[in-house]
Amino acid sequence: MKKTMMGNFAASWGAQLSRVQVIAAYPITPQTLIVEKLSEIVADGELDAEFIKVESEHSAMAACIGASATGARAYTATSAQGLALMHEMLHWAGLARMPIVMTNVNRAMAPGWSIWADQNDSLSQRDTGWMQIYASSAQEILDSTIIGYKVSEQVLLPTLISFDAFFLSHTVEVVDMPEIELVDKYLPPFKPDYKLDVNDPRSFGALTDEQYYYEFRYKMQESMNEAVDIIKDAGKEYEKLTGRAYSLIHPYRCEDADMILVTSGTIAETTNVAVDELRAEGKKVGNLRIRVIRPYPKKEILEVVKGVKKLAVIDRNISPGYSGIFSQELKSALYNEVDIPTRSYIAGLGGRDVKIEDIKDMANDALKNDTPNDLIWKGVKL
Repeated sequence: MKKTMMGNFAASWGAQLSRVQVIAAYPITPQTLIVEKLSEIVADGELDAEFIKVESEHSAMAACIGASATGARAYTATSAQGLALMHEMLHWAGLARMPIVMTNVNRAMAPGWSIWADQNDSLSQRDTGWMQIYASSAQEILDSTIIGYKVSEQVLLPTLISFDAFFLSHTVEVVDMPEIELVDKYLPPFKPDYKLDVNDPRSFGALTDEQYYYEFRYKMQESMNEAVDIIKDAGKEYEKLTGRAYSLIHPYRCEDADMILVTSGTIAETTNVAVDELRAEGKKVGNLRIRVIRPYPKKEILEVVKGVKKLAVIDRNISPGYSGIFSQELKSALYNEVDIPTRSYIAGLGGRDVKIEDIKDMANDALKNDTPNDLIWKGVKL
């Protein structure tokens, strides 16, 4: 069934189709519409779930952790300062191995106070033990929510699904909603081996010491490693049911490229158009969209860039004092593996529009310069 909907509503319906059982809701622009729509879905009887109105984002994640510990499928959504307020609880959810799925609408961190897009909010949480997906369309938001639970409940790690504020959250697109029976076949009820149960008492998150904590972290890392193949398998299974394929990375016209642009989020969709125009001009350029940054798809990226002469990363984020974050991750993956000059471009912070011509300018700059560069600002107005 096809519907037109905002990216935010695609997240809401993705949670509904996943049959979430507990929703912790605290509104923050630009994700407010997600929990508002879910409140309507629950009130209308289209989803049998507990809808909890909490007093903060910290409490929202605490509620999800408690619900997940009992074996319930838990969901929440947030943005920017709200995600930052959750930071303590994100560590708890990750290390406690709670398969929560959360939507984050990427919004620039204050100050200056902003409601517009960039990715620093979610990328600043990448060490908390959450898997991280960056969606580039409303369809992908809905599908990734369902796939997120499929993967999380196998590896027992939470999943964060992020997408750009307003460029995607409030943009209306056609979305193919799979039938609930199809989703039920793909995503059976969550039945964990261990859960909070008064008839079978266990402790969760209890005090530990050096005899055990080290192994907890080891097992988390091992699960992240296992998640790479599980994400691939879950994407292939979903493709068989819906015809839509998802993996860790999505290359576009990279097979014979001399230079590859590396992107994420909605900038990746615009880059595909720019690549087509550059190809029409005789320039062998491709686009590698990073969809999943945790677990990091190092092997998959290296397979795509092997033999490429140059790389250029477009980051809608920055680690102050160094460079773009996707750029840092990519260079780390390349180190000791391949020697490819890589240039890092910062663009679109705080919701600044990144147009086709901007991307072509960055691509042409990379094509004519052979030296690597850690930080190039695109479109600064001084």
